[in-house]
Amino acid sequence: MSHASYELKAVARERVGKGSSRELRRNGFIPAVIYGDKQAPISISINTNEITKRIHSGGFMTTVAIIDLDGEKIRVLPKDYQLDRVRDFTMHVDFLRVSANSQVSVQVPVHFINEEKSGIKTGGVLNIVRHEVELHCPASDIPEAITVDLAGLKVGDAIHISAVKLPKGVTPVIADRDFTIATIVAPAAGVTEEEEEGSAEA
Repeated sequence: MSHASYELKAVARERVGKGSSRELRRNGFIPAVIYGDKQAPISISINTNEITKRIHSGGFMTTVAIIDLDGEKIRVLPKDYQLDRVRDFTMHVDFLRVSANSQVSVQVPVHFINEEKSGIKTGGVLNIVRHEVELHCPASDIPEAITVDLAGLKVGDAIHISAVKLPKGVTPVIADRDFTIATIVAPAAGVTEEEEEGSAEA
């Protein structure tokens, strides 16, 4: 299930630079750039509140947006954004131009289900190695999250990417190894690895 795309109004920026960025922000806009698809980058400005709201509502980096630039509709995917950590305020966004058949690589969050039907119920601990997995996906169909089913897994089991059912046309960016997403481990009572190895040999 992927988010439906949404529209953002934008204005082309003639002046680019520190001073004009500050002036933009004072007026409630932030500078952004649209690049990619073998076209020259376009500098734009977008409404700060609109974009901040989108970032906070989740799925920002996995949802295609339609930027309405003076009447021209451009499909984009947010690739990066900067926040002013102090004021929790969006400073800048980079958008990648995408077409319906573009392939993009996106960090997709991992959700775990059925913990109560796994070794976690009997005291095991879910050790999450990757909270997000980078996937190659069609721009028009980016999964909102991937789901890992823990049912039937015991302490000592590991979940690899090969065990996850990915949507059609979606593949992991790391293709050369079956990497681990999470493991179910025995509750660590402050035991170091050497001690564990020692007791395994004993």
